[in-house]
Amino acid sequence: MADLPESHPRRSSLLARQKIVDGTKKGLLADSSMIAHGRGEAFDYLLGERTTDSAAMAIRHVATLLISAERPVISANGNTVVLAGESLIRVAAVVGCPIEVNLYYRTPERVFGLLSLLQEQRDSVAEEKGPSEFKGDWGKAVRSVRLLGDEADFRIEGLEGPRSLCTEDGIGLGDLILVPLEDGDRCEALISLGKQVCVIDLNPLSRTARTASVTIVDEVSRASISLLSEVLNPTKIEGEWDNDAALRDSLKHMSNSIDRL
Repeated sequence: MADLPESHPRRSSLLARQKIVDGTKKGLLADSSMIAHGRGEAFDYLLGERTTDSAAMAIRHVATLLISAERPVISANGNTVVLAGESLIRVAAVVGCPIEVNLYYRTPERVFGLLSLLQEQRDSVAEEKGPSEFKGDWGKAVRSVRLLGDEADFRIEGLEGPRSLCTEDGIGLGDLILVPLEDGDRCEALISLGKQVCVIDLNPLSRTARTASVTIVDEVSRASISLLSEVLNPTKIEGEWDNDAALRDSLKHMSNSIDRL
């Protein structure tokens, strides 16, 4: 990808695909990771590869929830770490919350590899100048972001198998879980435990999208960049959040894209 010109219309998409390919070769991702990525990419095409107004509102709402939560946690799977790890570390530094690696296809090797990559990303982000809106020591805030997941000392009630494993200090005791690229079973289980679950999911028809407290229908790296801006400059949203209405709006955008063909 080194020779891919800046002007290439599919540059962002191609670079993201290559990250998934590289991550799979390194053993960081499950073999099905490219399938999941391609499915999301298809929905993103229908969105015009942009953040819609309803998605922007959802991002704004998630930012306010993250800031107001007592024990917010960012849960990250392999694709999330590879595609948006650095952006989410920046968000976690501003919010002051941990990031927990939690995997559907969980192996000690993959958990170790992803935590190692997150540590590298954290070190890199800590060396940045930091956002101008951030008041304080940026490097210290970034290095203070706890990376969890290696010690699975808690189980999510209502789930079976490796997906039920998590850490008590993270998802176990968290009151709000931000989960990019979620799966429906775990989302339902966390909601049933009384937790708020905010997800980033390009498929507005998925069980995850329909079950979550707030669904951001957007591409994970794009949404994570926008989320950082919002937690730095939070805006209070009046009234109750209508997740069903936001999902309908996303479907309307996708339908309109098809109608224009």
